[in-house]
Amino acid sequence: MLLYLLYPLHVYYSVFNVTRYITFRTAAASLTALALSLALGPWMIRKLRDFQIGQVIRQEGPQSHRAKAGTPTMGGLLILTAAIVPTLLWADLSNAYIWIAVLSTMAFGAVGFTDDYLKIVRHSHHGLIPRYKIGLQILIGIGVGLALMQLAAHNLYNTRLIFPFFKDRIPDLGWFYVAFAVLVLVGATNAVNLTDGLDGLAISTFTVSAGAFTALAYVTGHAVLAQYLLLVRFPPAGELTIFCGALVGASLGFLWYNSYPAEIFMGDVGSLALGGALGTVAILIKQELLLPIVGGVFVIEALSVIIQVASFKLTGQRVFKMAPIHHHFELIGWSEPKVITRFVIVAVIFALFSLTTLKLR
Repeated sequence: MLLYLLYPLHVYYSVFNVTRYITFRTAAASLTALALSLALGPWMIRKLRDFQIGQVIRQEGPQSHRAKAGTPTMGGLLILTAAIVPTLLWADLSNAYIWIAVLSTMAFGAVGFTDDYLKIVRHSHHGLIPRYKIGLQILIGIGVGLALMQLAAHNLYNTRLIFPFFKDRIPDLGWFYVAFAVLVLVGATNAVNLTDGLDGLAISTFTVSAGAFTALAYVTGHAVLAQYLLLVRFPPAGELTIFCGALVGASLGFLWYNSYPAEIFMGDVGSLALGGALGTVAILIKQELLLPIVGGVFVIEALSVIIQVASFKLTGQRVFKMAPIHHHFELIGWSEPKVITRFVIVAVIFALFSLTTLKLR
């Protein structure tokens, strides 16, 4: 929106010429998102308390978490507002990639909002029935997949897969790509959702991943860098740098209030939306297979749950003291801040490794 208002002024004032650069608008979107998140945070916390929208703690969790009962939840609404408003302000709104990313994020957030709302109404940690929750995620994934096929029909996208470390393996999935997109999106949303169990854990690790995707989106849309790194280049995908930058700014602002001890929790409205955002961006910039590396912490969290459930059903034995794995480390004696800090370090390592794969091909 501001692009259309400010850039025409460069004819009269040359300083406004900077608004056409993605780097400038990404920085502006990040700072706008950070400012919005910091400014709206206290108001959001106060309103959630007024409406008695507090976190319900499951009984089988670590005993130290009992004290968190009643902490305002659904803070994901703050993240979404702080990320989407700057995106709409600074991005090129004629860009289809931006609208797919924004609408996908909001749709997954809506599923999470419904889940949170039912938990609050029922005063239970049980929200949407799992099959309905997954079903809605699948429907959103199908919608994104069909939108991508429409772009592909106009040569604005392709359904090839790029394998990390291999420059010659780029199979074309055709219409099977819709199912693949569903798999990526459902996996990403639930992996982030499972990570959201400690104060600041999900949002801090997400910020690291979003930062990596900011760089990846910029490279994908850059003519020289994309050719040098042998990437599939889609010029419109570069605009997603602004969306990713806004996510980073909004996440940092939310972390201010969500850091240990948390004043507000993101809830499923936040975790599902952020997972959906990561998955959607990964698909749009053709880095779907790099997503498990960028979001390595989320993958580990999800795998720990899968392993725990499979082990218990097959052998009656548990591999971890509790899953997801961050609770296992709590139960073996790590303090909550120590778990969070070490997981963030691991997230940074994964993000840096993912960026090195661009050249190791």
